[in-house]
Amino acid sequence: MRALIFAAGRGERMRPLTDMTPKPLLRAGSKRLIEWHLESLGKAGVRDVVINTSHLADQFPTALGDGARWGLHIAYSHEGPEPLETGGGMLRALPLLGVDPFVAVNGDIFTDFDFSTLPHEPAGLAHLVLVDNPAHHPSGDFSLEHGLAVDEPHLTFAGIGVYRPELLRGHAPGKFGITPILRAAMREGAVSGEHYRGAWSDVGTPQRLAELRRPEPR
Repeated sequence: MRALIFAAGRGERMRPLTDMTPKPLLRAGSKRLIEWHLESLGKAGVRDVVINTSHLADQFPTALGDGARWGLHIAYSHEGPEPLETGGGMLRALPLLGVDPFVAVNGDIFTDFDFSTLPHEPAGLAHLVLVDNPAHHPSGDFSLEHGLAVDEPHLTFAGIGVYRPELLRGHAPGKFGITPILRAAMREGAVSGEHYRGAWSDVGTPQRLAELRRPEPR
């Protein structure tokens, strides 16, 4: 199974830290945020990882190389000076991801989620991981009903999922988000999901990053 790590965003809420460093390359404990993902993906048996880049893109190959230290092969999908958002970034990366379902994870979250537990062949077009609502997002995003993700806010999307390339069939290249596409698929009963109750944090502010640094996250 291949994986896509979203790492193209500017990280405006993390400024001034992200003025000089892309958010996924900020350190959380002894490792950069994205390195926790690379380590976990390698342990889960993933061998090919695509990282989409835009903001300060040249720093990623310098910091991460080709992925060999994690037993991975890293390819970079550069989006140019303006990020294409999650949908556009995923569509642009598809030629590097192939025709089979793939894992996608936000590069700016911290979690101890075990990627090896994700379905290699989701029943529908996507499989999403949901978590309890954090204090900064009390309203939630989606719900679960009999194993399906539904468009009713109750739990928070963790930024972790498995996607079939067919989810983006018919979409033209450009800048667009994945959430409206997922909501449309949910209305067709084509998105499964699970509720993860382990460690998870959306590292959206310098304060949340500081909390991860004390103590060592793993």
